[in-house]
This record gives sequence, C-alpha cells and structure tokens, in this order.
Amino acid sequence: MANIKTLTPEAGRIDAAGLRAYDADRLARCAVDRAEPWWRRTACAEALTGRVPQARLGALLACVRDTGDTGTVRKALLGVLSDRAELLPWLRHEDRRREEAYGMPEAVLRARGALGELTAAAELATLAFSHWWTRRAVGDAGLDALVERYGAEAVLAELAGGRPEDRATAVRLRDRAGGDVIDALADPDPAVAHLAQSLLTCPDRVRAYLAGAPTPDAALWAAYALHRLTGDAAQTRAVYESLGRPRVEVEGLDEELRRAIVHEYGPECEKQSDPRWRIEALCTESPLPPDEERQLADEERRLARATAALTAAGLMPRPPLSCGEAHRQGGGTYHVIGYGEGGRSEVLISTLGPFAGNYEDDPAARAALEAAGFRWIDGATGAVRVTGLGVYYFGAREPLDVSTLLFYWQD
Repeated sequence: MANIKTLTPEAGRIDAAGLRAYDADRLARCAVDRAEPWWRRTACAEALTGRVPQARLGALLACVRDTGDTGTVRKALLGVLSDRAELLPWLRHEDRRREEAYGMPEAVLRARGALGELTAAAELATLAFSHWWTRRAVGDAGLDALVERYGAEAVLAELAGGRPEDRATAVRLRDRAGGDVIDALADPDPAVAHLAQSLLTCPDRVRAYLAGAPTPDAALWAAYALHRLTGDAAQTRAVYESLGRPRVEVEGLDEELRRAIVHEYGPECEKQSDPRWRIEALCTESPLPPDEERQLADEERRLARATAALTAAGLMPRPPLSCGEAHRQGGGTYHVIGYGEGGRSEVLISTLGPFAGNYEDDPAARAALEAAGFRWIDGATGAVRVTGLGVYYFGAREPLDVSTLLFYWQD
C-alpha cells in the first residue's frame, strides 16, 4: 500500500499524481515536519493545493511565517495558502522586504496580489518587467489577480510613476483588452518598445504606422515587427536604407569585428538593446557560411591551421577542445588549444572568425598565429565595450567587451 515515502522515495522521483490523491491530513503533517527532507516536504505542500485540512491550517500558516524554516517549503505553502486573508498583515509587514530565502520575495508579492493588495501593484509591475521568465510569470499573475478584482484602471492608477515597467504594464493590459499598442513603438525605453512590437499582429497596421513613424527608433521597431510578421527582408532593407543605415557607433570597433559580433548577438540580443543592432543584423551580410555544416567545416580548417602553426613554431600544441569541453560544461564561441610544457599555456580560437588570443598575450603564440592568417586580439582591442547591445552573461545582461564576445563561454 502506498505511503508518503513510497510516493517520494528520493529527490527527483516524486509521484505527484499519487500525492494529490493521498490523505491531505498526512500530507500536511509531513509538510511541516522538519525531520523530513525539504524535497519531500515541498512535494507534500504542493499536493495540498485546493484541499488544505482545516485542522492543520494553523500549523501550515506558522510554517509559512517561520523565517528559520526552509524557504522552498515556505514558498510552496504560501502558494497553497495564498487565498488566506489572515496572512495579509504578515505579508504587508516591512520584514517581508528582508526575506532572503530563494523565491520568497516573489511568492510574497504574488500572494499580496492574489489577496487583493492593490499597493503591491508597483512591485508586481517590476517583477513583470524582469528578464527572468519565472519572475515575469509571478508579476503577471499578481497583476492579473488585481485587475480581475479591481479593473485595469484602478491598477494603472497605482502605476502612475512613469517608470518603464509601469508603461510596459499599461501596454500589456491595453493589448489584452483588444486595444492598439502600436504607439508604444515610440517609447523611449527599448524594452517597452520591444514588448509593444512583440504584441503586434497586423502587417498592414504596421506598414501604415511606419509611413509616419514619429521617431527613427519607432521606425526601426516597426520595421523589426514587420520583418517578424512577414519575413520580407527586402522591405526591411528598404527601411534601413531610407533611414541612412543607422547603427550604434562604437569607438575602437572595426568592421571585421563588428560583423562577427552583430551577426552572432544582434538577432537574439536582450530586450533593452538598441534596435539598431537588431536591424543591422537583419540587413547586413553575415561573415559566416549560411549553413551549419559549412560553418563546422570552416572551424575544423581553422583549428587545423592553428595547430599546424603552433607546431611549426615548436610550441607543442595539444588537440583542440571546445570551450564547453575545456570547462567540462556549457558552451560558447571558442576552442582552446593547450600548448607548451604540459599544455599549461592556452590559446583561444574563436568560432566567429579568424580571431585568436590568450591571457598572457604570449608573443610566440601571437607571432605563429598571425603568420598563419589569424588576427590576434590584444588587450586594448579586447577591452572595447560594445555599447547598446545587451547580452546574457552569468546572470547579467549588460554590454560586454570584444574579448568576452569573441571568446564567450556560459555554463
């Protein structure tokens, strides 16, 4: 016969359906039992959704309020108990702003929204504007609960501060109500304009707007939305040409480096990026072969050439490794060739073009590779920051320097 331990034998092996059919009182007792592992307690808490036993309510609420208990369990229970009005004083308390357990600040805000706490609207809007989809989902859910209870106008009245996240919420709510959001393409914040373009669905409406776009940036966002909707590259290039081929100028970034970077990162850059990077990626020719098979063949030839050059220079290179292999996880845009006694030195060979470098700026490796047609990325060139181009990098989404972009690794 099934019991809680057979339904949750170990972390990662949870019979969620079995728990949902299991006795709620026993689940509640397990959820608050600190002698049980956190993953079992969390699974039991989540299985209580919609069937919290009244006799255990006090203990469950106490567990949520206990900042010394496991955050994952408290978060799960808060989700289950988010309709309990008696939690509001605790949720409103200033101490909630100092919650450090992972996910708890977001869970608190979501519960405040679910309980109709209108003053949570501004913080929920900030979450809904986040780069992280999990935070956006919490923010959206909390705002949706407030809109359902009070109406969109009441929620927007709480968001009258003029922040980008306030305007983004207004755009989203207007779109959900069937309104036209195309005017937000002229928003001064790129992330708000990016949201607006992502919501557009009618190419003819975008064309009409494009003909009289109030700002160059608005025209670029309209062109970007139109390309997304139609795939018409010629039309996008026509707009690009009519605007004078606008681009973000970066001092120290020459055309060879620029082409490599814009075509690798421009198409999927972060929402706060300048739209000029996106349009430049669409309207200029990539330096890489058009298909993956040819790109891989190019990389193999490049690595063979680098290895041969290092060998000829007497530097004893080892077989190339992808950056993911070298780090034993992740991936990126370069290969590593160890060389020298024991392979203790390393040279990096970019997958984005004939670019090479290393941390020591080794003159012997540099001379060998430059003679073989590689471009050595020295400290000054590598330090050039590519402004206006947001790229994800270990949790941040800010502009990166040339060296990081050419030799990019992410775990």
